[in-house]
Amino acid sequence: MEILANLNEEQLAPVLDTEGAVLVLAGAGSGKTRVLTSRIAYLVTEKGVPPECILAITFTNKAAREMRERLEAVCEPGRMWVCTIHSMCVKILRLYAERRGLKDNFSIYSEQERSAVIKQAFKECGYDEESLLKSVKFHIGNAKMLGLSPEEYGRRYRYERGIDAAVAVFKKYNAHLKANNALDFDDLLLEALALLREDEEARAYLSGRFRYIHVDEFQDTNAVQFEIVCILASGYGNLFVVGDDDQSIYGWRGAKIENILHFEQSFPKAKMYKLQRNYRSTASILRLANASIAHNRIRKGEKKLWTNEGEGEPPAYVEAESELEEALFAAQTISRLVREGYRLSDFAVLMRINALTRAFEQEFTKYGISYKVFGGFKFFERKEIKDVLAYLRLIANPYDDEACQRVINVPKRGIGEKTIETLRGYAEREELSLYDAVLDCDGLALASAAKEKVRAFGNYVRKLVVRAQDAPVDELVDELLRTSGMREQYEDNSDESVTKRANLDEFKSSVDEYARMNQGASLAEYLQQITLYSDTDEMDDGNYVTVATIHAVKGLEFRCVFLVGLEESVIPSPRALEEARGIEEERRLMYVAITRAKERLWLTRSLSRYLYGRREPTARSQFVEELRGVLQIPENRPRTSFYEPRRYGGGYGYASKNPPPRRVPSAVQQEEERTVFATFGSETKRPSGVSAATMSKHNPPAAQKRDTSEYRVGVRVKHLRFGEGTVLAVRGQGANLIITVHFQSVGNKDLAAALAPLEILT
Repeated sequence: MEILANLNEEQLAPVLDTEGAVLVLAGAGSGKTRVLTSRIAYLVTEKGVPPECILAITFTNKAAREMRERLEAVCEPGRMWVCTIHSMCVKILRLYAERRGLKDNFSIYSEQERSAVIKQAFKECGYDEESLLKSVKFHIGNAKMLGLSPEEYGRRYRYERGIDAAVAVFKKYNAHLKANNALDFDDLLLEALALLREDEEARAYLSGRFRYIHVDEFQDTNAVQFEIVCILASGYGNLFVVGDDDQSIYGWRGAKIENILHFEQSFPKAKMYKLQRNYRSTASILRLANASIAHNRIRKGEKKLWTNEGEGEPPAYVEAESELEEALFAAQTISRLVREGYRLSDFAVLMRINALTRAFEQEFTKYGISYKVFGGFKFFERKEIKDVLAYLRLIANPYDDEACQRVINVPKRGIGEKTIETLRGYAEREELSLYDAVLDCDGLALASAAKEKVRAFGNYVRKLVVRAQDAPVDELVDELLRTSGMREQYEDNSDESVTKRANLDEFKSSVDEYARMNQGASLAEYLQQITLYSDTDEMDDGNYVTVATIHAVKGLEFRCVFLVGLEESVIPSPRALEEARGIEEERRLMYVAITRAKERLWLTRSLSRYLYGRREPTARSQFVEELRGVLQIPENRPRTSFYEPRRYGGGYGYASKNPPPRRVPSAVQQEEERTVFATFGSETKRPSGVSAATMSKHNPPAAQKRDTSEYRVGVRVKHLRFGEGTVLAVRGQGANLIITVHFQSVGNKDLAAALAPLEILT
């Protein structure tokens, strides 16, 4: 059978197991996409399953496109749904919009639009304190991630300071969304789940339509997504999920590794398969990956990647004097290998945080190395692009007040804030949209000049609304850019204006490409695709070095990888140090980064780094120290002095001929060391970068014998680093007591009560 011919024994078994719940633990590079597409093709061609009865949920738009392309090569996917879970929820909600109190042309708000509407609701509730606004935004995001209404969230977090304000703004924000016929990114999931829970007819139709459901990257699903999948699978029970608990790296945004760890609890008859043969990396790279992830305890059984690809070049560890010399090493290495036959697109520079990109951008520019940065400021988040998209959103959905308010005076047409307030007040009194108020401006108490400007704006948008009924998306965008004055406002030759004009040209080009690839697509469909766009969608086949955060390249691979910034406080991140599972998720990030490399891998760090406004000496990441058995690592050279390193001169390497003079750590550094000690205690392995003397000095016996009996739900505590918080949950007892605390500054943290630097307030 041709479809199955290219599968190994590990892959073939789950493909042929078509009935019931199936969990496939697929190690990095083990061919999970091949397994998914082969199974779907097998169902269609050999089992006779109609394509429209199959659902395939992917993690990114890029993965969805690639899967559909592979399926088209072996079978006819037809009306099969192959999409991300957010795109799937949009499809469902377009079908049943009226049942959720929506019109089917509803807008989808990005994070920026959501932030703008929350800020407006915040002001309307009578608040103006900036720190409170930050807290309110966190609470609204947290509530939506947990799937809670304002009232439910308020009850659960009733002990939190400022919770009344958060609930009030949350309610006002939801009212604005309803009035604007809009949903934010989280609402797509929540509204789809509410529909499936409450609407028996919709639930019966959808769970009956999809006889076979497939979910990729299952370890990254959150609680809401998991319930949606379970309801859809309730009709036939044929749920096929593929994931890797060792690559679960999105806990910070709600992903629950428990979904994959405890899959059999939800589906007791589920069958489990493992894919451990790696087709991507050399044996030496896999040995490093296996050694790293082996330090994690929260795993679903042991997986050990192996390959027949040969030993390959051993991974190298490099220490540079400064971040500029770290970047110089990468630039020189890339230049040398390109001369030997590699392409720029074979290389990726991966990092934990995008704040590290500057040095690499600088050195790559100096060496004439083309590159693109991913995981930072996205193309569609640039102001000029957001302005054009706001026009398109208003044209597609005239109820969208946020879009109307954004562009009513863009480009500047003399409509001031006072006029906008008058329009907004009229719209609120008459229960109209802001755009309806614009069209009714003749009856408002406005100066004649202001009235004329508002009328002109309303007439202009109305013409485009009519034009959008029959014009293709590319023609509509072309007319908008020609007639709106968007380009003309950037007509000077400043660097900023030149860049903005180039961005508008790039946007027009992207719309033309979309229209070419999606004949007959509506404006609403185009806007949906843009709103659900992810950073990896910008990645193409161009010949450039990829500079990216590790999160941004999950699922991708490169011949050569530089994993940079391997320092404490970078990876693992500071916030991970005191969470029970934080370190393990950071180590999974390390594992993901290592397994992106196919042939060559360099792990690098800088002995000092300029970050967040100051230069500081750094400590080697504990994740590097864990690899001593499989990686050549020099003895640690602690840096305790503040100094300005050499700019060039071959500073990267394993030793320094002239080490700087020793300096006593600052008060802040000493306080941080005390915090690290209080977190880990004397019975655990000493963290990298914290001296034995420091551990000894801050090792009072009481730290190991603290009374934990006073920790209860609702108790107020104060943390040395995170400030004040409220205990949300308590589990375990005595020295093993773990408490979940919500801090206003950083959100929820799991802490070891006997060790964390906490003071009980109430």
